[in-house]
Amino acid sequence: MMLVIGLTGSIGMGKSTAAKHFVSRGIAVFDADAEVHRLYEGEAVSAIAATFPSVVTGGKIDRTLLARELATSPSKLKQLEAIVHPMVVKAELDFLRQQEAKGAKFTVLEIPLLFETGAEKRVDVSIVVSAPEEMQRARVLARPSMTAVKLDQLLKRQLPDSEKRARADYVVDSGKSIADMEAEIDRLVESLDGKQGHVMEQLRRGDFN
Repeated sequence: MMLVIGLTGSIGMGKSTAAKHFVSRGIAVFDADAEVHRLYEGEAVSAIAATFPSVVTGGKIDRTLLARELATSPSKLKQLEAIVHPMVVKAELDFLRQQEAKGAKFTVLEIPLLFETGAEKRVDVSIVVSAPEEMQRARVLARPSMTAVKLDQLLKRQLPDSEKRARADYVVDSGKSIADMEAEIDRLVESLDGKQGHVMEQLRRGDFN
């Protein structure tokens, strides 16, 4: 039965780079962040507009305006999550069904807030990508328009890296070279070959609906 891998890691830890390597190995990856972006341009627009009418521009959600709106009140973030989260989960489960139908041995759910949202219940094994804190901050602060204040605000919404590592089944070190990280992922995938997953069985029972 298909093994569902949950891939996560705090901002700047190299999660996206790790996801690309899984794809290069022929393992399909569901990108939760990318799905949110798609929803902001389509299915979720009307529902979000009903609660946050000022954030819609040209029939799409303006993420900059939305971020400003959310910054005024923590409760507004919960309102947004209540709208978007179920849509993302539905897309995620549809993706799993499609991959199983294709006969995939592995599939990956790339979910930044895997533990924070309880999504670890929908994966067979969890992998956290981690690097030293100083490397993480240097990577993120090198991004356009990123500031130390913005970074600290983002980190407050995420579990500490130490807690993620403690809760994960496996930790991939992204503090070395990309080649070293990719080799570590290769060894991990090889070790998981033959491991039986249970998520798809739970999905068929309706546990996640």
